[in-house]
Amino acid sequence: MVAKASEILLSRKEHVAPLSLVALESASELGEKINNYLVEWWNRDGYNVDTFLVRSECPRFASGDGKGLIKNSIRGNDIFIIVDVANYSCTYKLFGEINHMSSDDHYQDLKRIIGATSGKAHRVNVIMPMLYGGRQHRRNYRESLDCAVALQELQNMGVKNIITFDAHDARVCNAIPFMGFDNIIPSYQVLKAVFAEVDNLIINKSSFMIVSPDEGAINRNMY
Repeated sequence: MVAKASEILLSRKEHVAPLSLVALESASELGEKINNYLVEWWNRDGYNVDTFLVRSECPRFASGDGKGLIKNSIRGNDIFIIVDVANYSCTYKLFGEINHMSSDDHYQDLKRIIGATSGKAHRVNVIMPMLYGGRQHRRNYRESLDCAVALQELQNMGVKNIITFDAHDARVCNAIPFMGFDNIIPSYQVLKAVFAEVDNLIINKSSFMIVSPDEGAINRNMY
């Protein structure tokens, strides 16, 4: 008899450690949706769970310096930190002026939260829908390798797994051969949404063309 996914996931024998979610400000809405889904799933299968979300914060000083705070115990937990480095709507005050957070700001906050775990988590995993530095994934001339450096930095900080979506070039995972790197390709979900939402979409040779913007999108466009 084949076990259901919920039986495997919820089995105490299969757990790596108790689950905790940390949603940074950039991914607070996504974190809430994931948490609500997991809570409903757990409670439907007989577990009494209120939330998996851990309260966290990355406040800033007047100088612009910041710090990471984790306000619940995560000791021994399998912690998943969710961050959206492409969320430019997040702001903070810098010398009295409103400043929009860049990818670099979000990445620094991620490192601050990892630092705030103080090595007490059983395992640290990062969910990063858009891979930080992903556009600068290879060297053509005398230039930096931002994505590879960032991945190695996270590995050195104790991160065990990174989950991202449609990386610009998933081969950048070669920079961290001993760390988990999952690149989720959402082509099916995107196509499903397009067919559901675009009423005047005509799929035939005379009306429809697929164009790849770069080399990294060729496989997706062939799919």
